[in-house]
Amino acid sequence: MSLLEIRKLSVNYYTLSGVVNAVDNVSLSIGKGEWVSIVGESGCGKSTLAYSIVRLVPPPGKIVDGEIRFEGKNLLELSNKEFRRLLGREIGVILQDPMTSLDPLRRIGDQLAEVYMVHGVAKNKKEALSLAGDLLEKVGLTRDRLKNYPHQLSGGQRQRVAIAIAMALKPKLLIADEPTTALDVIVQENIMDLMTSFKEKGVSILFITHDIALAAERSDKIAVMYAGHLVEYGKVDNVINDPLHPYTKGLLQSTPDIWGPKKIESIPGYPPDLRNPPPGCRFYPRCNQRKKICEEKKPPVLQLGERMVMCWLYSGVSMEED
Repeated sequence: MSLLEIRKLSVNYYTLSGVVNAVDNVSLSIGKGEWVSIVGESGCGKSTLAYSIVRLVPPPGKIVDGEIRFEGKNLLELSNKEFRRLLGREIGVILQDPMTSLDPLRRIGDQLAEVYMVHGVAKNKKEALSLAGDLLEKVGLTRDRLKNYPHQLSGGQRQRVAIAIAMALKPKLLIADEPTTALDVIVQENIMDLMTSFKEKGVSILFITHDIALAAERSDKIAVMYAGHLVEYGKVDNVINDPLHPYTKGLLQSTPDIWGPKKIESIPGYPPDLRNPPPGCRFYPRCNQRKKICEEKKPPVLQLGERMVMCWLYSGVSMEED
């Protein structure tokens, strides 16, 4: 049984200018000890999908359909009290910007200690601070950082603190929303190594990133999102070495290869306005393999062995030239 299973999830944002269909009928699963990366351009629905799992979709967003099952339990049906008990203990979350997720007016030690005290792991603050110091050392920081405020730390150090808070209670699933954004390549590698060490201990990881090359280094599986749709999903070697969807091919073609000559080509155009998306395939206006049916009808979700792709090219339907 999968640790996490998302079934036909849809999330809308209700704005004054119209309804934004940010996540549309998305299904995927994560096994125990598995690293799954979600990749795609900004605004494709990656973060909204992640925040849906922990019920943090910001207003005016709303989950309108689907199920999110964690060890068989539908998270959307739990009471607030039941969900708060589960969040932290079973599911850890690293938000995109640690400077905004950490309280700027409280010391690092107090914020870490609070996790242990709220969940009843420590009997008093002294014991909680001792555990917090042990945890900081595990993520590569010294105990004296407990006395610091967030602004006294570098970006990489703040991210390590955010990771420490997420992993304090040894959760089974870690959701990381672009944890390496704005970090230099050395610190980025250190953060990825730290997350890999968690995976080696059996933690499942859902990793959100716009960098498909970074995802390819560590993932077991890659899920490619475009304009709210999950357009391709499969094992990392298959997706990287033999991409099926034209959008996945475009992402890979626009990624530099330092090991050999490669012509870098950007994907033409821009993602659609999700208040009024194209009636057929949402990638149709930018696709170099488009056919007439792509403009008219939404493509089917196809299961090809262990892979999933949402594209008319693999449907077996006769396709007229554009």
